[in-house]
Amino acid sequence: MTTVLAPVEGAAVGLAAVPDPVFSAGMVGPGTAIDPLRGRVGRRCEAVAPISGKIMKLHPHAYVIVGDDGRGVLVHLGIDTVQLKGKGFHLLAAEGDRVSAGQPVVAWDPAAIEAGGRSPVCPVVALDAPAESVTGITEGAVQVGQELFRWE
Repeated sequence: MTTVLAPVEGAAVGLAAVPDPVFSAGMVGPGTAIDPLRGRVGRRCEAVAPISGKIMKLHPHAYVIVGDDGRGVLVHLGIDTVQLKGKGFHLLAAEGDRVSAGQPVVAWDPAAIEAGGRSPVCPVVALDAPAESVTGITEGAVQVGQELFRWE
């Protein structure tokens, strides 16, 4: 079993609440989403590794960490944020790095994403997982590093 932790603080809202049909329909994989806590524009917060493992993909707006068991978890910081071409994101790790669960990976500003007309909602997805393998999905307020779901 893999325990997936919340990469950001906010409210766990479920994938159905993601304003993107690919995520909301579960096409990327099962999991949940977090509506991140927003401070004032200009206040960065850190998105952390949801599991321990190796950063296999790292874009300013999204990252995939693969654990020693071969399971990959995607964290996507906001919707349509790829269009920002990295503006507003600061990498705190590098692709290929080994990270521990809870280790900062990217600093970003959810309030600035929202102010720019995009949703800051963060899907957290178990890649290549059958829907029934994800259990114990947390709902409501979550802190960084709190259990978000289990991947059986």
